[in-house]
Amino acid sequence: MAPGPAHNAFPWHLGVYDAHCHPTDTMSTASSIPRMKARVLTVMATRGQDQELVAQVAETYGLNSSDTSRRLENERLVPCFGWHPWFSYQMYDDTEKPVPDSSSEDFKIQHYQSVLTPKPEDSVFLSSLPAPRSLQAFLGETRSYLEKYHVALVGEIGLDKGFRLPGIRSPGSEVSRDDSLTPGGREGRRLTPYRVKMDHQKAVLKAQLKLAGEMKRAVSIHGVQVHGVLFDTLQETWKGYEKEVPSKKERKKVEKIPPPEDDEPEEPSTEEPLKPFPPRICLHSYSGPPEPLKQYLNPSTPADIFFSFSAVINMSSATSSKAVEVIKEVPDDRILVESDLHVAGDEMDSKLEEMCQKICEIKEWSLEDGVTKLGENWHRFVFG
Repeated sequence: MAPGPAHNAFPWHLGVYDAHCHPTDTMSTASSIPRMKARVLTVMATRGQDQELVAQVAETYGLNSSDTSRRLENERLVPCFGWHPWFSYQMYDDTEKPVPDSSSEDFKIQHYQSVLTPKPEDSVFLSSLPAPRSLQAFLGETRSYLEKYHVALVGEIGLDKGFRLPGIRSPGSEVSRDDSLTPGGREGRRLTPYRVKMDHQKAVLKAQLKLAGEMKRAVSIHGVQVHGVLFDTLQETWKGYEKEVPSKKERKKVEKIPPPEDDEPEEPSTEEPLKPFPPRICLHSYSGPPEPLKQYLNPSTPADIFFSFSAVINMSSATSSKAVEVIKEVPDDRILVESDLHVAGDEMDSKLEEMCQKICEIKEWSLEDGVTKLGENWHRFVFG
């Protein structure tokens, strides 16, 4: 006899937490957030057009406390502020020294020719690009958002070797612009041969990682075709802060030393020194092979690394077999679920349910245990 509906019901009541999504890309769907089955969404910003939109939805639906069990009904999201690598070319790096004449047309052309490869010579294309903006000013704006929204994170940030800039939309384009989408995305435009130089992407990423470290906020990281470069970049930020890992011989030696009888225990310091790297990192829709997990999860790594998975990215036919192997290898307390969708509502709930079920199947967890574990992991990632 087939099990009854009660046995098949998905345990939404235990709390499902979307670790990475983009509902502000389609603002018309934001009003459906309080009606969703998912308990809390982690909402990313990516570019100039959506930082304020994320702040807007946070005003209406943002969490006010890390205690999600006592949240109000309309507290449904954690806002995240960051600059995605796809748009890193729009920033000029003035974090070390001021940049003169940054508003001139000559500077604009010089900037884009210095950060894009191959070097663009097409004057029409260059003039179509937006005026580049100050990385230092953006960091100041992001700091203000993080100060205003106490549970906010930094994201989406990262590196992407495969991305190519979209070109100019031609007047007779067959693909008309979808006015329901927040401006700034590809929107059906043909791709150019131009990519953002990796050194420039790294500079923008490292500046945001440093800010996250200063503000003690977690980050959500995008990485495509850069798994070695991304790890090396993160490692550069925490160089000198690695945890000491005693050898087996040293551990045995310490175990044999009896505790002092008279000494009073020292009061633990309540104020941790600021560090130039975030305390917690999520590699979102992780698409790398299983081998690099060992680097990220090395006991000396001073940040807690999490890995999130989405049905739309990780369970496509081309990548699902690799993702299954990775999910098997990720420790049970470091895995997260995400939708990575650009619309809120039923479709987002559906993709979250699909991915939760897939993770539970791969991990051989019951749905109840799996959803509970994933929720606990999300709380540790977001709040520490």
